[in-house]
Amino acid sequence: MALRIDHIGSTSVPELAAKDVIDVQVTVATLQPERLVQQMSHAGFKASRGAEIEYDHTPSGADASQCAEWAKLSFSAPSDSRPVHIHVRAAGKANQRYALLFRDYLRTHPRAAAAYAELKRRLAALDIQTGVYAEIKDPVCDLVMISAEEWAAKTGWDAR
Repeated sequence: MALRIDHIGSTSVPELAAKDVIDVQVTVATLQPERLVQQMSHAGFKASRGAEIEYDHTPSGADASQCAEWAKLSFSAPSDSRPVHIHVRAAGKANQRYALLFRDYLRTHPRAAAAYAELKRRLAALDIQTGVYAEIKDPVCDLVMISAEEWAAKTGWDAR
């Protein structure tokens, strides 16, 4: 079902501070929860919420009524293997593009990556809950994405 599989997240950006967790985005034509859970389970991955669709953070200024743009399924690797988070998203949706553009922008803009890394280090030093960490980090990512979108338009970047 996978149209493409991409290494995303902090570990996909050289020199970026990151937890020891690999984030992978699996792009599919459409989210088919039951079928995806069955296939991923057969491959040894555990669904975070079963066949229940989750929603990524909706950036400030985005149309929150467009929930389908932020829908995904999440899976994790078996407990006896390296920690992996798998994000299954539909091709062409806002969240699928967001992950790729964010990664590519940071890969090509070392100063932005360094500033983002410093934020992550400072948040980690606070020893706060994961949910609180995300509440602080997500708006910062949205700020990065403003520049990333400008860069994408200027350079002709495409998620394909």
